[in-house]
Amino acid sequence: MSSETLPVRKLVFAAYLAAASFGSFWGAWGASVPRLRMQADVDDGQLGLALLFIGAGALPAMLVTGRALDKWGLRFAVAAIVALGLAGFGVSLTAHGFVALCVGLAVVGLASGATDVAMNSIAGRAEQASGSAIIMRSGGVFSSFVVLASIATGLSSWIGAPVFTPFLVVAVLSLIASVSVLRSLAPQGAANPARTAPWAAEPNSGRGLRLRYTPLLLVGVLGALAFASENAHQSWGAVFLEDQLGAGPGFSAVGPAVFAGVVAVTRFALGRIQQSNERPILILGSLAAATGALILAASPTVPIAILGLIVAAAGTAALYPTMLSLVSRGVDEAYRGRATAIVTTVSYIGFLLGPVYVGVWSQATGLRGAMVAVAALGVVLSALSLPLLHLSGYARRKKLRVRLKN
Repeated sequence: MSSETLPVRKLVFAAYLAAASFGSFWGAWGASVPRLRMQADVDDGQLGLALLFIGAGALPAMLVTGRALDKWGLRFAVAAIVALGLAGFGVSLTAHGFVALCVGLAVVGLASGATDVAMNSIAGRAEQASGSAIIMRSGGVFSSFVVLASIATGLSSWIGAPVFTPFLVVAVLSLIASVSVLRSLAPQGAANPARTAPWAAEPNSGRGLRLRYTPLLLVGVLGALAFASENAHQSWGAVFLEDQLGAGPGFSAVGPAVFAGVVAVTRFALGRIQQSNERPILILGSLAAATGALILAASPTVPIAILGLIVAAAGTAALYPTMLSLVSRGVDEAYRGRATAIVTTVSYIGFLLGPVYVGVWSQATGLRGAMVAVAALGVVLSALSLPLLHLSGYARRKKLRVRLKN
């Protein structure tokens, strides 16, 4: 093993552990919501309002984290990962009453938004250092641990363990991930040569590097469409199986689990072929997502509906990691945090609005019509991917040229 191989492997391992801790948190969170609602003694309307505080905290935290990472490096990522573990554990202990729940979820949102950007920045740096599709594979790790943590949290609830139990485990995993990131810090400079981004200008007449926002916003719009489609299926899949096909509550839960599992498997598989195949992956992925939504909309039976979810999951799994990888490949290290934050923030808006989009269409056309509207998102994404990537500068196969900011 060469002197450079070990530092790179440490960085890659840290990226995977960060994704594992983040996925574990959201798996535990999703499975704990019913018990947290009971502990806080709130009704469905109050719970829905409280959940808005997660997004309200996450969005500004993402933008602030980008600047913090560029200023202080991955040491800030360490703080973000630890903060999320502690925030989850804290809200599981203190969420007694509506106000306490809202405050706790705002803190969770802040920590989650920061960790999201930090995790993607670590994966982007590891991808540049290793030359492998680390962003795609870390996305697979994230999805895998969402599934595993959901199952483990369900078992914890079944045996009557306290609400905080899974979050305590997540907090420990977050500490382990943070230690791994710290161990990767010392050699990171040697392992990460600076790359030139399409939105960065080289010094000219005393002017330093500057960030160009338009290319990042264009990629973020594509990411928002991808996330809207993904979260629409994840959030409404079980409801569709129950309301449209008469599946029982226990069986309907198979839908989201299958969706998340297929996302994980697809990302691991694509991690082997992603390099230099981003454009066909985006087109085929968005069309597969649309096809899966149409199958779901027309499904006469539960097995056909599950097939639709599988096809949709395989399509959406490829989209956001591929976009983030394209950005990371060209980013100058001085702006990796801010570039990642901008793309993540704009994309996250789509994640928040995806379930709302389905709800609006469901009111107007019924749930099957809403799934057709979700399919339209995939069609729009397939039509816009290449034009917007061309405008942003990412459609070029050859090395990107440096351009001065106007």
